Amino acid sequence: MADVSVRPATAGDVAEIARIQADTWRLAYRTVLAPEVLEAITPEAVAPSWQAAIESPPTPDYRVFVAMEGQWRTGFAAVGPDADHQPEDPDEDSTAAVSLLIVEPRWGRRGHGSRLLAAMADTCRAAGRTRLVAWVAAADTASLQFYRGAGWAADGLQRTLETGAGTVTELRLHTALDEG
Repeated sequence: MADVSVRPATAGDVAEIARIQADTWRLAYRTVLAPEVLEAITPEAVAPSWQAAIESPPTPDYRVFVAMEGQWRTGFAAVGPDADHQPEDPDEDSTAAVSLLIVEPRWGRRGHGSRLLAAMADTCRAAGRTRLVAWVAAADTASLQFYRGAGWAADGLQRTLETGAGTVTELRLHTALDEG
């Protein structure tokens, strides 16, 4: 059996997190984002944000996790307080938001995404959160299928983001963090 795990990200993970994000988005979002947007997402462009997120998180509850298989980083995820709380949502302090979850395609279908979700859920549950949300591009059928397969559901909210080269519609998915 392969040696697989999820652990908190460290500063030593930044370069690989940035590479995974840039490479994966270029492949997975080539039909979602305009080419000029994807060209701007380089490891060098996103690394400073990940460096800051890991070394000086925007809030005390913000966490970045790395999925591992043996010595290889296979994916990563970030979770923190819900910055897009809606008036009809439950208490703001009860909800956390997945800001990003990426598994590099060559490592897909090996449980890394599920382990990242579980790590985020465990951390949020321990912090007293009872609900997780994630915004997912409506055209990102692979991610939507992944979240739905994990028991998440759309809650009816959607938003449109301006990318500078077009718009992207996102759906909000959610799940309860039951004790079970």
